[in-house]
Amino acid sequence: MILVEGEYCPLVEQRCLEHKGDADQNSDNAICLRYEQPSKCVAPKRVHMRYCIDRYEYPNRAGELPRTLTDFGEASRLCKEQGKRLCSESEFNFACEGEEMRPYATGFERDASACNYDKPFLPRPASMKPWNECDKDPRCKAEFARVDQRAPSGARPRCVSPFGVYDMNGNVNEWVMLRYKRPPHRSAVKGGWWGPVRNRCRPIVTSHDERYVGYEVGFRCCKRP
Repeated sequence: MILVEGEYCPLVEQRCLEHKGDADQNSDNAICLRYEQPSKCVAPKRVHMRYCIDRYEYPNRAGELPRTLTDFGEASRLCKEQGKRLCSESEFNFACEGEEMRPYATGFERDASACNYDKPFLPRPASMKPWNECDKDPRCKAEFARVDQRAPSGARPRCVSPFGVYDMNGNVNEWVMLRYKRPPHRSAVKGGWWGPVRNRCRPIVTSHDERYVGYEVGFRCCKRP
């Protein structure tokens, strides 16, 4: 794991200078190619944070493909088995952007050669089984192989955050815990996946409840130092 410590800004203003295509900047699907520097902290004050986070997406081993097809509850359980827990929204943000408040883990410009994103979008499977069940089901396994465009953890050495955390943008979406919510709505995903989506540090998707099993959704774990 990596120790993350510093002053986190809860509310950030980031101004896009160049959009991809004619996307609406306020759209949930807007892709920005270049941001103004520096980002502005518009919160009344920064918050000191100190915690540990997995260097790679689960199973947190360099060179292995990250696990997906795992719902929020199972992800929480697998973290707990290691004496860890799912990261919070703010913990993900800070580990990804650093004190510089980068829109992307890699900086202020979108670089698809650095991280695993902007891959062609393939039609989604109608439904998928959880990880272990899918591996034993020939139909599910074949359908997963059809859409799977994951890269091994750490395979993109430039896709690293200011703190040294890999693949926080792209590769697979990551579950985070919304501490201010109640079950079954404590779940959210961040970071983006291999498709042509936002793939930035701050955006969050809260439309999936805790039972969602996504071929593109994985996780990483956090814990106290």
